[in-house]
Amino acid sequence: MPANLASALITKLTVSNNLDAEDIRAIHTLRIRERHFDSGEVIVADGDRPSDCCLIAEGFAFRSIDDCGWRTTGSLHPHTGRDPDLQGLHLKVMDHDLITVTRCALGFISHDDLREVNRLRPNLASARWRETLLDGAIFREWIVNVGRREATPRMAQLLTELHRRLKAIGHTRDGEFGLPITQTDLGDCLGLSVVHTKRVLQNLRKGGLVSVSRSEFHILKPKEMEELAGFDPTYLHLSPST
Repeated sequence: MPANLASALITKLTVSNNLDAEDIRAIHTLRIRERHFDSGEVIVADGDRPSDCCLIAEGFAFRSIDDCGWRTTGSLHPHTGRDPDLQGLHLKVMDHDLITVTRCALGFISHDDLREVNRLRPNLASARWRETLLDGAIFREWIVNVGRREATPRMAQLLTELHRRLKAIGHTRDGEFGLPITQTDLGDCLGLSVVHTKRVLQNLRKGGLVSVSRSEFHILKPKEMEELAGFDPTYLHLSPST
């Protein structure tokens, strides 16, 4: 398994799970095919019957459903070593699209290999199922965020969540993190028009809560952002004990 992909997966799994040396060795022995995608490419499409799970090592991807030309984004997956389509291991037909937001480095692991490592390493199987449950918890929070919060708290929630998730794997610098996403894609994540997205982002910047430079976001006042969003990090389960 390419070292960078193995490292990404191990880093992510150990944030929320306790792995032993044999689990880590098993990850390193997984066979993997590394592929690179440009932004806007479909990794797995609605209706596909995938035979592999993919691991995001670099870049961002999102789940979405296209309804008569209107795209609804259900979750955003940063380069955290996650398997965003792990559910395909048991749900045979995809019911949504998985699309790259940016250029991505992905690793593909066959379902057969995953089933075998799950059989040999039950603790590793439990860890991967925990990751799937965490995806569900994040998805539920996104439903609340888009359905119940006003636009400004909605964006504060999303940016705070992404910062927390990236910080857990060492991809932030004093509140700053990379989010190379267009305002159209950001609006899709928030259920807002591009015009409304720009206005909300300007309000956060004028309030001194965030600064934005190209694809870099900097949360200047984390406590105030969390209060604005009503942010409760419990749903992220960023430790093995939660």
